[in-house]
Amino acid sequence: MAHAYHAFTKAPSPGAPLIFAFHGTGGNEFQFNELIEQIRPDAGIVAPRGDVSEHGALRFFRRTGEGVYDMDDLEMRTTRMAAFIAECKAENPGHPVFALGYSNGANILASVLFRQPDLFDKVALLHPLIPWKPDAQEGLKDKEILITAGERDPICPLPLTEQLVSYFDRQGSRVETAYHPGGHEIRQGELQALAQFLAASA
Repeated sequence: MAHAYHAFTKAPSPGAPLIFAFHGTGGNEFQFNELIEQIRPDAGIVAPRGDVSEHGALRFFRRTGEGVYDMDDLEMRTTRMAAFIAECKAENPGHPVFALGYSNGANILASVLFRQPDLFDKVALLHPLIPWKPDAQEGLKDKEILITAGERDPICPLPLTEQLVSYFDRQGSRVETAYHPGGHEIRQGELQALAQFLAASA
């Protein structure tokens, strides 16, 4: 199962976290490695490559339009990704598990998180778009979560981001947010918030 995804991997130093990184649409398994190396040079990295092609752009699940997801496909790929993460985690016992995802990568990560929050110690969702209502999840209580967004993001409208923040609040998660006045791009303030989030111990 560890070979379910083509992935960039790097072993963590003793006591350091294992960080999963999920790229956005059109990205690949190298999108966040340099950033993680700068923030946590001691961390292990598992960065899977999306296995769905949308006109040549790599993604983690299918969609039928902008913001319109193939929910059956998402369900199947969430199951597969959760098993992949669980196996990688089992291969690195004793290491805290952090995860970050951007855009489509944030969405597959959130989908796994809603189902199996015990897989992670900390999760950062950069510009997520969750157009469905997740079920209540007791396992999210006290989970450390960072959500970043652009206030004028045409792909991930701010009201949906705020709904997601409210969802995590209701589950009792420890949520931090970092918004910028722009669109779907990742800006410096977000990167600083992400760096602080990943640098602190779980």
